[in-house]
Amino acid sequence: MTRSTDFVSVNAPVSDEVVQAIRDLDNNSLALRLHFTVHHLSRWITPIHDRNKLERSRHYGEPTVRDLLLLMRENEQFIYPRMWVVANEKDPNMDQIPPYVPNASVVMADRNWATVELMGGFRRLRQSTCGLLRQIPDAAWQRKGYSRVHENATLRQLAEQLAEHDYRVLRAMDATLWDSGARDGIAEIQTASIDELLQLVPTSLKI
Repeated sequence: MTRSTDFVSVNAPVSDEVVQAIRDLDNNSLALRLHFTVHHLSRWITPIHDRNKLERSRHYGEPTVRDLLLLMRENEQFIYPRMWVVANEKDPNMDQIPPYVPNASVVMADRNWATVELMGGFRRLRQSTCGLLRQIPDAAWQRKGYSRVHENATLRQLAEQLAEHDYRVLRAMDATLWDSGARDGIAEIQTASIDELLQLVPTSLKI
């Protein structure tokens, strides 16, 4: 059992090795890595039945597991529409995408739903992302979307951004689950670290 000693932050530096490992994945493996994220979340979160443990952080100002899950969903809501525009529009202008504004039912769900229920919402979003990527031929991964507000990006770059964000959030969640006591009494197979789980993704994959 390893517990973190540093302040948990999604914005903590990511090593060059982690970034390069994402870039080294072929398109199929990158899509698989994004798909596996929901399995990692389910492995970690589903066995924890005490809701309070998923809404507890070690130090004031640190994110809870619930906060981190909402952060993943928020990022997906930003990236997926940009992927869709790049994949489907002849002149993919990502600035045409309106900002996401949650409706009243989403706001209420965010306040009242258990973390495992919120995980189900994120799973559906990620399945849409992975479904889009699976339908795209390799050559189309280099299609570029344009933006004056953010930055130009190809589909491949957007997918890599998702993978790096996943790593940042899952790394923070891994530490938070240990340090909050949420993993006390949980079977070892359900507490595998993010670095161990990422070893399940091959560098290349033929489909």
